[in-house]
Amino acid sequence: MDDGNDESVNPFEGLPLFGDLSRALSGQGPMNWDAARQFALLAATGGDMASMVTGGGTPVPTANIEPAVRIKYAELAGIARLHVADVMQIPVTDAEPSVVTPEQWAQQTLEAYRPLFDDMATSLGQTDDLPEDLASDPMAQMMAGLSKMIAPAMMGMSVGSMVGGLARRAFGVYDLPIPRATPALVLVAPTIDRFAQDWEITLDEMRLWVLAHELAGHTLLSVPHIADHLRDLVQRHVGAFRPDASAITDKLSGLESEQADPLAAMQAAFGDPEVLLGAVRSSEQLALEPEIDTAVAMTIGVIDWVVDAVAVRMIGGNALHIAEAVRRRRAEVSPDDVFVERLLGIRLGAEQTARGKAFVQGVVDRAGENGLAPLFSDAAAMPTPNEIEAPGLWLARVNDA
Repeated sequence: MDDGNDESVNPFEGLPLFGDLSRALSGQGPMNWDAARQFALLAATGGDMASMVTGGGTPVPTANIEPAVRIKYAELAGIARLHVADVMQIPVTDAEPSVVTPEQWAQQTLEAYRPLFDDMATSLGQTDDLPEDLASDPMAQMMAGLSKMIAPAMMGMSVGSMVGGLARRAFGVYDLPIPRATPALVLVAPTIDRFAQDWEITLDEMRLWVLAHELAGHTLLSVPHIADHLRDLVQRHVGAFRPDASAITDKLSGLESEQADPLAAMQAAFGDPEVLLGAVRSSEQLALEPEIDTAVAMTIGVIDWVVDAVAVRMIGGNALHIAEAVRRRRAEVSPDDVFVERLLGIRLGAEQTARGKAFVQGVVDRAGENGLAPLFSDAAAMPTPNEIEAPGLWLARVNDA
């Protein structure tokens, strides 16, 4: 018997468009993973869905890597592995690298970080009551309800697009310094080959450079306390979003007065992903920023230092040319980099690279190549935000411990 107070009634059922949309999206969790997978593949292919086939409603990549390319990477990995182990003086994986396409990288990355993205979607999906001055506003109520209704699909599209965009630029796993539950050694062969061609780098030399980078990243993030520290910081960041229930209505109120058409106003509001996702930074996230920046800078710095040392041994003078080409590539900030920073708290780019490199080089200059050893063996040796700027302070602390 209906008492007229059923709060589950769809507020948009009187509007055919929104009623159909609500029914289509109802029952989704905090994130629509079908949308994430499809948009990841769409972005990874650059929109060329003609190169995909559909299986079970989801596009899947048709291309694969030639066996001869896989064999070549396996041979080169053996060379790079010996040098990385010699420089880092800790165990290095003996697993053969997995050689993939950008589309395959995107799919694997979505699955590898699925728990993290679910936590983020849950955090962003929290709902607060509208402010008192908007609680009785029908337009504000409708917009808040619409935002909540489509949030899982939009979150899936946003995360999928971000991962797919990263897939088009990634050489491997450790371009994004976030530990996976299971460390992986993955190389994106077409991207590596294209970069080598664009910068007139000998293909095998470029492959060796990337192998050194990925082996260094795999080795560093296989150290439990380093991986746990980074993972904990990122999880705390994604769990600390505090969505603003009035964000959309604030956006609408700032639109030009001539946009009197409600549908036009909605389109303008939902064209802003920050408004759409309600990704409003909280005080907790601002407080975490120095710690995350320090952990990321340290990770990038150690990996780059290892790669520089190994590449000179394997490649000789051309190692400097490759390093400069990669540095310029990192300096190009893409929309996906901005999304990674805003949603995951990971700031990439030239500034972080310089901070990390200066820290590691400062340690090595003062204490030699073995000066970093405490970092690999002692959880208490993780540098603080002050120490990342002053390697001498870090050395004094870890040597006194």
